[in-house]
Amino acid sequence: MDSEQLAALAADACDDRKATDIRMIRVDEVSSLADWLVIAGGQSDVQVRAIARSVQDKLEDEVQRLPLRKEGINEGRWALLDYGEVIVHVLMPEERGYYDLEAFWSHGESRSYLASAQ
Repeated sequence: MDSEQLAALAADACDDRKATDIRMIRVDEVSSLADWLVIAGGQSDVQVRAIARSVQDKLEDEVQRLPLRKEGINEGRWALLDYGEVIVHVLMPEERGYYDLEAFWSHGESRSYLASAQ
């Protein structure tokens, strides 16, 4: 499975828990940090944790991948799951607006998850 497919699988797992405004941003040509970022919104700390758990479960079950690092899941305001070539961010609206990762990574190729799934 290539990194784009892994990112799409993570985005699908976000969608399974009704994440909002799921974005996939290709950053491999502008950064050595990762190939793809998946950014999704959660409306409560419970939903942020559920979305993060969904991503972890789906990637472990379907492609036997565990995150190399995870942050913020207990607090539930901004969860980060680092899979090496794919980094998943799940944020509450306030954090998403404040950090505006989409603008920070605007030089990368950005796709709406729904558009890529069609």
